[in-house]
Amino acid sequence: MSAGKLSKIEDGRVLPTVRDVELILSTLGVSEAAKAEFLEQARAAVTEATAWRELRRLGHWKHQQAIRAVEARTALLRLFQGQLIPGLLQSAEYVAAIFALSPELSEESRAKTIAARLERQAALYDLDRSFHFLVCEHVLRWRIGQPALMATQMDRLVSLSRLPNVTIGVVPLDRRMPDFPMTCFSAHDDRLVIVETFHSEVTTQDPKDIEVYLSTFAKFDAVAIHGNEMRAKVESIRDEYLREQESS
Repeated sequence: MSAGKLSKIEDGRVLPTVRDVELILSTLGVSEAAKAEFLEQARAAVTEATAWRELRRLGHWKHQQAIRAVEARTALLRLFQGQLIPGLLQSAEYVAAIFALSPELSEESRAKTIAARLERQAALYDLDRSFHFLVCEHVLRWRIGQPALMATQMDRLVSLSRLPNVTIGVVPLDRRMPDFPMTCFSAHDDRLVIVETFHSEVTTQDPKDIEVYLSTFAKFDAVAIHGNEMRAKVESIRDEYLREQESS
């Protein structure tokens, strides 16, 4: 470890990783019992869970703004989604349908939240940044609204997939899966992972945790379809929605 980095840690200008703490403690010859205690505190410092009820209390739109700030500092965003179309790829109608499912939101709060999410999407057109999305096929069939709304969302996926800095992969249902899609997550470069559970949003900066998520992303990406094959799959699902809309 460089003297400069150690000085920043000592002055509180840099938050040490769990590995940094482990290296320092080992060098100092700290006992195993004391080391275990310090490491537990270090892991707690780099992992934070915020309950959704707390985020709702603060305001959904403020949470969208906070995510936008994190994304603004991200050169490469990798996002795995097994629940919904990723927020950066959602159509305005899809966004509105999602937040209509939250009855506790006032009309004003709902409008601010929708606007904040759509504003985040401007980042996709910054060619100095790269975006890699993985979406499970069942997400494309998860009905958030009427067939026409879903068809419009499929068209948006196809359109955005043509941006030079955007990669969209679909994990098809007819392939053997390398793992279970236990939750959705976003990896911001190699420094931060945000994980969504039913009750909270978990943020981790622990390198070992980040390595697990990047490895999981790579495994699903290996079985996903991309490019023209992906677009053909999404367009076929869109056509199913359109036929259903015409027959209703």
